[in-house]
Amino acid sequence: MYRSDQVISGTWGECWIDSNYVAEVTALKATLSYKTEAVSQVRQLIDGTKVTGIEAKGELKLNKISSRTSNMLADDIKKGKQTSFTIISKLDDPSSLGCERIKLMGCTFTEVNLVDWELKKLGEETLSFTFTDFERLDIIQTPNF
Repeated sequence: MYRSDQVISGTWGECWIDSNYVAEVTALKATLSYKTEAVSQVRQLIDGTKVTGIEAKGELKLNKISSRTSNMLADDIKKGKQTSFTIISKLDDPSSLGCERIKLMGCTFTEVNLVDWELKKLGEETLSFTFTDFERLDIIQTPNF
């Protein structure tokens, strides 16, 4: 059994892009997914699958307070140049069982919003990205209950 106060709250999340603190971050997600191929077999109606690769992608959400992302990306995109970053995520809720930090390497944002606003709506940006590797810097150990 665990205590309800040990559930980690995203309120305590933090983010750095290339060692620059990103105070306007509101959400960060990174996932690994298998790429698979179907494997058909005789006398089997359901195909099996074979893992053929891994897809690494994520999403960063920000309160829009500046032109940070278009400054980082727009000119390179226009020139056809791929810009790569390192992102570090830290989640350190003071009531949880520890701190979790993950470093995402070879991050490439796949699009940049040049204009995105709406009347009576707070400005926000959502940036999709891919990454090529990761390192778990700090993990939260599973408690022995």
